[in-house]
Amino acid sequence: MKANMGSADKIIRLIAAVIIAILFFTGVVEGTLGIILLIVAGILVLTSLVGYCGAYTLLGISTCKKKK
Repeated sequence: MKANMGSADKIIRLIAAVIIAILFFTGVVEGTLGIILLIVAGILVLTSLVGYCGAYTLLGISTCKKKK
């Protein structure tokens, strides 16, 4: 797996995951939708930490800056 996510992309994903988690744990989002969003938040955190997004590979996208 080659990194395909830039630092701005990682930060945005982490912020989105935190917002989703806060909405879930404060009870704003509940039930099945809340659990699905919590799983999505987990995936966002995981991809941010690893620096690789499988969907980006399928779409041919890379936000990672090329190393010289």
